[in-house]
Amino acid sequence: MSENTTSKVVLLSIPGLRAADLANMPNLSQLAAAGSQAALAPSFPAVTCPVQANMTTGALPDEHGVIANGFYWRDRGEIEMWTAWNDCILRPQIWDRLHEHNAAITSAVWFPLHSKGCGADFICTPAPIHNPDGSESLWCYTKPTELYGELRDAIGHFPLQHFWGPMANVKSSEWIVASALRAAAAYKPDFFYIYLPHLDYAAQKNGPDSPEAKAATVALDGLLGQLFAGVNEAYAPAVTQWIVASEYGIVPVDHVTYPNRVLREASLLAIEERADGEYLDPVVSAAWALVDHQLSHIFVRDRDPQVIRHVAELFAPLAGIDEVLTGADRAKYHLDHERAGDVVLISSPNSWQAYYYWNDDERAPAFARTVDIHKKPGYDPVELFIEPAFLAAMQARFAAAAKAGAPAGPPPAMGKPGGGPPPRMIPLDATLVRGSHGAPARDEAQHGVIVASAPGFFDGAKSVADTEVSSLVLKQFGA
Repeated sequence: MSENTTSKVVLLSIPGLRAADLANMPNLSQLAAAGSQAALAPSFPAVTCPVQANMTTGALPDEHGVIANGFYWRDRGEIEMWTAWNDCILRPQIWDRLHEHNAAITSAVWFPLHSKGCGADFICTPAPIHNPDGSESLWCYTKPTELYGELRDAIGHFPLQHFWGPMANVKSSEWIVASALRAAAAYKPDFFYIYLPHLDYAAQKNGPDSPEAKAATVALDGLLGQLFAGVNEAYAPAVTQWIVASEYGIVPVDHVTYPNRVLREASLLAIEERADGEYLDPVVSAAWALVDHQLSHIFVRDRDPQVIRHVAELFAPLAGIDEVLTGADRAKYHLDHERAGDVVLISSPNSWQAYYYWNDDERAPAFARTVDIHKKPGYDPVELFIEPAFLAAMQARFAAAAKAGAPAGPPPAMGKPGGGPPPRMIPLDATLVRGSHGAPARDEAQHGVIVASAPGFFDGAKSVADTEVSSLVLKQFGA
């Protein structure tokens, strides 16, 4: 790897970016042509939070502890998806290492997961305020604290509705770029780590080779052109070293499995009946699955070895399941960690896993038909889809709220006039999903790409592991 140092380094983290996509991305292609390019090999689990932790720590889940996009805290009996603070990462990250090397080196962290409370000098990441009426007020966690208010006044609220869900689109990445340019000009951090999520949406919803996914690469490349030019200008006359790294490749899927339904049929899953439907009870369940793209962590009560064996036997012959790991076998993928499930299920490349646990859609809990990434015991890409009538109502509500500068308020009921049952905005059809990721990257299509602005940056290597990204950055500072 290059030993040359630069005064500024910018690392862009772009999920779903593939080498083939550069054909539609002239700005990124120009950077690659003048610099360096290699394949990016994601480690398993090839999902957002673990890969970002791999890239920023140089370690794997058995060391840094991020075993999925969520956690099950056994001591509290609590499921936590997406919201964990930075202390869930058990190894120092790039900015920590840079501070150890030279306390004067500054870092900015823009929108990666688990960045709240991290040791970077400047931070911006979504942190909506949950109101008593069930609505959310748009807000971001920032360091310094007053920064979000300044950004809001200058460029408007971060458009959370475009960051995830059926209205997810390029507007969220546009805001990230606009705010990052302001931070670059104001603070001139020596290291800047920026997460741009736009390619994640269409590739999962419509498939990675769909016209919609191609259009997303074109739109993102336009933003990259703005970002390259704006940051280079803000940092001039200093030389900026750019590193653009994918997180994983998204592959086509045509099959889905339902681990919690399998466990329910085996009388291992405990269900709590409530007025608005059935709820999974992780504490009482003999076994339940935290489902995440192409993998599941199955947690067995008291880690009962007989139940673990029984669960493994249930899934070994199941269509769509490629591997079933228990005990020390989890070390094959560096998942032999106390936070990991007692059984780990890995999908076949063409399949993914849905969290659904009810057998009758009429008994699905109210949150199942809403965008609610915190209540669901697993990741739900079906949140990218929506009933057309509800989409129109939702767009009108956000537009009115933005104009008034007020919280959007709870979603309108789509049931009985004057109120009625909770809104049914999200379909309950997991077969709609056309792209997924997370399984071990054995095929070229499962790999991403990494580009650097400097020639010879990868010393001729054709492939770079996600765990090598941190050392690439640190070397630029002599650390």
